[in-house]
Amino acid sequence: MSDAMKALLNLRSLRALSREYSLEQLQEALEKLQTVVSEREEAEAEEIAKEKERTEKLAQYREMLLADGIDPEELLATLNKAPKAKRAQRPAKYRFLDENGEEKTWTGQGRTPSALKKALDEGKSLEEFEIK
Repeated sequence: MSDAMKALLNLRSLRALSREYSLEQLQEALEKLQTVVSEREEAEAEEIAKEKERTEKLAQYREMLLADGIDPEELLATLNKAPKAKRAQRPAKYRFLDENGEEKTWTGQGRTPSALKKALDEGKSLEEFEIK
């Protein structure tokens, strides 16, 4: 909590602080604070009204669904279908050594790895790298 807020919430601090200002300045501060409070109250009342309206609409739609013989849970079940299952990882078809001498594998799908492409460019055939 800031020092300003601590002073505003403590009556003794407010009394001590008020001695430094004229009555007109204090009344101006009071008016501004009342404006801020009323704006905040209006905003919160508006939020409550929106939430109440939303709740009423949800209840209305639920009643409409039930009147048509549709269970809301059933509707949710159709909307929340399980996402597509991930495909199983393809088995590797080719084994080769990369530039660092590490053994790597490739499924044959997608872009040809640079180390394998280099070997193929040097005249080796893809069959030489097949995993049997």
